[in-house]
Amino acid sequence: MKKLKLFSLIALSSTLALTSCGGSNNGGGTKKFVSKTGWKPNEKQGWFFAGKQQKQKGWPGMVYVEGGTFTMGLVKDDVMHDWNNSPRRMQVSSFFIGETEITNYEYREYLTWLKYVFPPSDPSFKEIYNGALPDTLLWDNKLSRNDFNETYFRSPEFDYYPVVGVTWTQANRYCEWLSDRANEKALMQAGIIAKDLYINESNNQGGTAFNMDKFKSNDPEMQGYINEKRMQQKTGMKTTNQRLLAANRAPNAAMVTKFRLPTEVEWEYAALGMAKNREYNQYLGKKPEIDQLRGTKGRERGMFLENFKMGAGDYSGLPGWKNDGSAKTSDVRQYPSNDLGIYGMYGNVAEWTADVYRPIIDEDFSDFNYYRGNMPQAVVRNGDGTYKMVDESNIKYDTLADGRLVYRNLPGQFERETIADYRNYRDGDRMSSLNYRNASDSASTYDMYNSPKSRFIVDASGKVVLQKDRKERTSEISNDIRVVKGGSWQDTAYWLDPGQRRYKTQDRAFGWIGFRVAQDARANDKSRTRR
Repeated sequence: MKKLKLFSLIALSSTLALTSCGGSNNGGGTKKFVSKTGWKPNEKQGWFFAGKQQKQKGWPGMVYVEGGTFTMGLVKDDVMHDWNNSPRRMQVSSFFIGETEITNYEYREYLTWLKYVFPPSDPSFKEIYNGALPDTLLWDNKLSRNDFNETYFRSPEFDYYPVVGVTWTQANRYCEWLSDRANEKALMQAGIIAKDLYINESNNQGGTAFNMDKFKSNDPEMQGYINEKRMQQKTGMKTTNQRLLAANRAPNAAMVTKFRLPTEVEWEYAALGMAKNREYNQYLGKKPEIDQLRGTKGRERGMFLENFKMGAGDYSGLPGWKNDGSAKTSDVRQYPSNDLGIYGMYGNVAEWTADVYRPIIDEDFSDFNYYRGNMPQAVVRNGDGTYKMVDESNIKYDTLADGRLVYRNLPGQFERETIADYRNYRDGDRMSSLNYRNASDSASTYDMYNSPKSRFIVDASGKVVLQKDRKERTSEISNDIRVVKGGSWQDTAYWLDPGQRRYKTQDRAFGWIGFRVAQDARANDKSRTRR
C-alpha cells in the first residue's frame, strides 16, 4: 500500500512538472507557459505584457486558403513556346485572398478618403489625390466607340465591377491605405478609438490622420483618438504604471494583418482551388480550364460561366444566346466561384501580382513561398533616435508612365528607406547578359536584359514629360515589370488557365487588368481531413 502511495505521488509530481513547463509528452503546442525568469505572461505585478493571443479570423471579403504543395505552371503543351511556365513543385503557406477583385466602389472609397484628408485644393497635397486616380482614358480606342470613359468608374451601375486603369504601383498604395483603414475600423469596433472619428470635423486633417505607424509608436497625436482604459482591457495590460504602459505599447489587440498583393504562387494556388480534387495526399489530375467553363444544369446548361473572348468578333455570343453575357467587364460575382469560394480568377479581368517577372522561376533555390521582388525597408530615425515622420515638405513620389506623380508616402507616416534590392537576385553573370560585349564584370553595372530605360524631365510649367529611350534594345524585361495572371474579357480561352503568365510594366495602367488583395495567415493545425 505504501508503495502504491509513493508511486502515485511520483506520478503526480511528474505531471505537475510537465504542466509547469507548458506542455506534455504528447505535444500539441504550448498550453501554460512560464518564462525562465519565473513570471507568467501578463502577470499583474510584473513588467512585461505580451498581450492576449487573438483567434485568427478572416476580414470581411477575404477567403482563407490552406497552404500546401502543388505543381505550379502548365501541364499541357506550351503552344506559345514561351517556355516560361514549365511545371515545378512548390509549397505555399496559408494565406487569405480577396473573394473578388477590388471594385470601383472600393477604389472610390480610397479616393474620397484621400480627398477628405489631403484636399487637392491645397498645393502641398495636390499630387496625392491626382496621382491615385485610375486612368479612365484607356477606354479610348481609335477605331471603336468610347462609351466607358465617363461612366465606368464613377457611375453607380458599375459599382461592383472590377476597377481597371490602376497601375501596379497605385495598387500597392491602395493596399497600404487599406491596412490602416481596416485596423482603424477594428479598433473602433473594439472601443479603443472613438466612433465619432469621422463625424467630428476636426479629426483627420492632413498629417494628423490616424495611421498604424503613429498608433504603434504611441505618438502623442494619437492620444486624442484613443480610449486608454479600453486599450488596457483589450491588450491584457493590467498595470497602472504609466511608464510600463508606455514601454509595453505593442498594440496587437484588434489588429488586422497587413494587406498586400498576392504573390504569383499564391494567386495560381488559389485559382486552382484543388481542395476538392484531393484524395488523401494526391491530387486527381488538373484539367484544362476550358474543359470546365460550361454550365451543366438548368438555364446555364451549355453557357460559358466566365467572361472571356470566344473568338474573333465574339465577346459575348449570339443575340439571344449570350454565351457569357458580357461584352466587356462584368460584376465581380457574375459567375460562379471556384471550390474555395473565390470569384473571377479565370476571366473578367487579369490581375496584378506582387512578383517581378523573370522567364524562369528559380525553384532550385527557393521552392517555399517563392517570390521575386524583395526590397527590405527600415524606418529612418532622427539624430535623437526618434522616428522621422513625413510632412508636407518631404513627400516622395514615383512617376507613372502617363507622367503623373503617385505618392510613395503620406504625411504623418514614418519615412522608410530601402536597405537592399533583391529584384535581380541570381539573374546570372555578365557572360549571360544580352549585351555582354559592352558590359563590365561589375554586377552593379551590367544590364542582364538590356531593356529600355525610363527617363523624364519636368518642364517650365511643372509638368512631368516622359522621354522615349531611342537606344537599340533587345528585351523588355527589367526590374519594373510585374507578373500578370489570369485571362480577361478581351482574352481568348488560352489565357484562362491559372498556369499562364504575362508581364506588364508596373507604372502603366490597362483596361483589362485589375487586382485583388491578400494577407498572411497562420496554418490551421486542426483542419486536416482524410478525404
